Amino acid sequence: MRKGLIILLTTLTILLGVYGVNEWSKSRSFQVFGGLVNHVATNEPVIALTFDDGPTALTDDILSILQEEDIKATFFLTGREIEEHMEEAQKIVAAGHEIGNHSYSHQRMVFKSPSFIREEIERTDEWIRQAGYEGDIHFRPPFGKKLVVLPYYLSQQERKTVLWNIEPETFPEIAMDSQKITDYVMETVEPGSIILLHVMYESRKPSIEAVKELIPVLKQEGYTFVTVSELLEYEEIDS
Repeated sequence: MRKGLIILLTTLTILLGVYGVNEWSKSRSFQVFGGLVNHVATNEPVIALTFDDGPTALTDDILSILQEEDIKATFFLTGREIEEHMEEAQKIVAAGHEIGNHSYSHQRMVFKSPSFIREEIERTDEWIRQAGYEGDIHFRPPFGKKLVVLPYYLSQQERKTVLWNIEPETFPEIAMDSQKITDYVMETVEPGSIILLHVMYESRKPSIEAVKELIPVLKQEGYTFVTVSELLEYEEIDS
């Protein structure tokens, strides 16, 4: 274990000097260890709709939309919020959606100790299982931030870092307008896209309104909605 940490720290020091900590930590397409997915290369018109954070008291709102449209999504939940809202987490499971791990406390997982990383992920895995979820648990780092220790830990567990290639809420002028969110997604979507939205808080009402608008329009364009796990299968088929 000590030798592994020395290698990690040496690699970190070199790469930080070459690339810069901020640019590296927020990269959507590069990390030192393990697999990273921000979309899947496929010609099939399949996309994954993903939601970060929660569950919260607003969980029923998004579940109702998904049920009405008869599609499945992937929810990257935090352990702390599952612990606080176990009934809502169980509703997500009962509805047949996929649950991913978004850490326990939603802290930036950079410059953290291996023990901190392990505790955040394993503790959340336990809460996800307590909610009744039995499928593979993918991991998405809070704020998409990762450096060396987190990817190394995930690689040892044979788990991929799951990010995204479409995040309309990144832009303040878009995030507060549901129509602009919809327009942005429609302009940038492509087969194999992973779309990220936040719908679990009152401040994100434009995003949940956008989900109502987006799903029918994307269906009309011929897209099929799948979970992250299902989307990864298309990459294997095409490779």
